[in-house]
Formats: sequence, C-alpha cells, structure tokens
Amino acid sequence: MAQDIVPIELGLPQGDVVTLWAPRWREDGEEWEAFLGHEDDLYAFPDAAHLAAFVRTTEEHDLSDHPAWHLVPALSVAELMPDEAHQYDLVGVPELVAEEPDTWTVNELADIITIVRALADVCELDEVHEVLNATDGFAVLEQGTFPFTGRDGERLWTDMAETISERWDEVLDALDSVIAVPDVDEAALEKSAEELVAFHAEAAESADAEDADDLEAEEPEAEETGPVGFWAEVGIDPIKIITDGAEYYTLRCYLDDEPVFLGTAGKIDVATSPRALAKYLATEDLSDNDLTEVSTWSDVAAKATDGSLDLAVDTDNTYVLQGLTDDLGEGVDAVDPVQLDLAVELLTDAADWAGDESVAEALNQSESLGWLVSFILAPDPTRLAPSPPFETESAGWAKLVQNLEDRLVTR
Repeated sequence: MAQDIVPIELGLPQGDVVTLWAPRWREDGEEWEAFLGHEDDLYAFPDAAHLAAFVRTTEEHDLSDHPAWHLVPALSVAELMPDEAHQYDLVGVPELVAEEPDTWTVNELADIITIVRALADVCELDEVHEVLNATDGFAVLEQGTFPFTGRDGERLWTDMAETISERWDEVLDALDSVIAVPDVDEAALEKSAEELVAFHAEAAESADAEDADDLEAEEPEAEETGPVGFWAEVGIDPIKIITDGAEYYTLRCYLDDEPVFLGTAGKIDVATSPRALAKYLATEDLSDNDLTEVSTWSDVAAKATDGSLDLAVDTDNTYVLQGLTDDLGEGVDAVDPVQLDLAVELLTDAADWAGDESVAEALNQSESLGWLVSFILAPDPTRLAPSPPFETESAGWAKLVQNLEDRLVTR
C-alpha cells in the first residue's frame, strides 16, 4: 500500500537540512522505502524553497517511480516545509539521552532512531546499524517508558546513553558521507524563494492579529471564568465506554502525561452505571489500586463515602466503540473521524497503562490498519487514498477492541 512522501528536517553538524522520505510502501508484491536522492547520494537542501525548486524541475532521482510522486511537483513551498513531527535533531541526541527517560524524551528519541534506521537501511550504512545494535535500549524505544522503569530499566537507559556518548559521532559521520546538495534551477529557485518569503510574512501577520484578538478577549474571559469543578480540581476524570454489547463507567487520570486507570495489573475496574461505580468506590478496599497513588484520591474517596460524588461524564470522555468495526470495513467515508479519534485515544491509553505494545504496533502507519486510521484522522488531498477491500483492517480493529473489552473487569 502506497504511503506519503513526507518532507523531513534533519539536524546535522552542518546545520538543518530538508529532504523527502517515502516510508515503506508495497508495490508488485514487494516492500520499498526511499529518500530523495540518486545512486549513492542522499539529497538535502538548506530550506523548502530549494527543495521545491528541485522537485519542480528535476526528474532523475530515486523517488520518481513512487506511486504518489506525480503529486509532489504541484505542492506549494509551505506544503514542503517539514511539520514539527518530522523534524529530527540528530545532533541533539547526546543531550537528549542525558535527560530522565520520561514520555517526551523517550518518544522524541524513538522518532529519531526510527528515521536513522530508515536512512541506514536505504543508504546501506552498516556502521550505523552496528552502533544501533550495540545495546538493547535502541530496540525497545517504541515501547515507551515501560522498558526503562525499575533497576533493570535504569541500567538499560544508562547503557544506551553511554553508547551514544561514545559512538554517536560515528552515526553522524556516516550520514554526512552520503549527504549531497544538488544544484537547482535558478529561475525555479527565485520563484520558490518568493513563495517562502510570502509565507513567512503572512504567518507573521496572522500571528500579530491573533495576539491582538487574544489581548482584547483576555479581560472578558477573565471575568467569565468560573469554578473549574471537582473533577478538574482533583485531576481525575469519569469516563464512559460504549461497546456493541454494553456501557461501562470508570475513572482515569494522567500522571506526568502517562494514563492511569482505576484498576491494577492491566485490568480496568468498570461498572455498568454511575451509581454502581459510586457504590464500588465507597465500599471496596482499593488500597492496591493504581489510581489511589494520585495525591487527590482521598478527596474522591471522601465524596464517594458521603454519597455526594457526581459521576457525570463529559462528551470528550465518552468513547463510542460501537459500530466502528463495521464502519472501517466499509471504508473511509463510512467512519466518523471524531468517534474514531476518541476510540484510538482510549485504546492507546489503556495499552500504554498496561505496558501492552500491540495497539501501537497495529496503528503504526506501516501497517494497513494504521495507514487507514491515519488517513481518516488526517485527510490530505496529496495522499493516496486507501483502497478496498478493508476486511483485514476491520478484523485488526475488532481484535484491538476485543483486547480492550478483555481488560475490563465489571464490579
């Protein structure tokens, strides 16, 4: 299945450069992956204007046979500017790994290592693979913070940090050896440079207008702000899960941006009504429950005990899984993207909390289900639409939902 051709930015010793990456796609029964380049050279440009001038005027390169390439020369300079999710600071890796392995640090490092592995594969850089295979930490970054917890996890992170400190220059030198800055057509560059200047000017003007609007709205908003409510104050949310067979109620919060559910050992305690959940909270011994570690839990317990706990659920915390399996089987137009987005959030949160990587793997864009979900949640006319049939994707989604339902323990 063909995927995007993605503008990316690489932070290298010689500065930030931009190029194009085609993640894995399948064609004629084979899997392919490529970057913008030719023969042994990886093409890199100082900015999106130079990249635009090149793709609009040059036909001989490694991406010319990609199924979506015909869309690229028509892209604007702004569309060829890498978004924040595709900016990889390779030079900053030693500094990054010196931090504690929290969610943000691990996720950023995982993204960088993913792109470095792809570059090593495509450019046949054995020395890069040698560094990345020197310690087990690189291989488990996609699992999040879980592998780096406890004494063994600390040792795993330390070993990786030491490897990076001692050998990361080998990775940068290997990449530098294949980087090439090709010549671009002067007339095309003049036009694309004007587009880039106009884009920045428009963005600055828009930012100034937004700041002015915020300033005008600040005083009335301050006057209108009222109490944030009990659940906002304690930082815990009641949530509602609607499946094909039932409705469930439970609690969830985030600690250091990591989800924590009412439950333990990967099992989520749920009830079939707000009243039943309130009774469970008031009468059961929850001393070993993960959510009791939250500093404000005593406030929740007090209200549950005196009968004043209101378990009304906000719309943003209502997750409707019902019908999504069938909708995904019908294709893109049959799926409500808002419903799907919330469902992905729930599945991902529950799996992360339980230390289960199956959801992340299934929703990776290199997988057919992940590609379909990504296309629905981030529609883009420059992307090739997934094509039916979608039985495999529907079955994959059904398995994820079933795994979640197996995680629920009705109280």
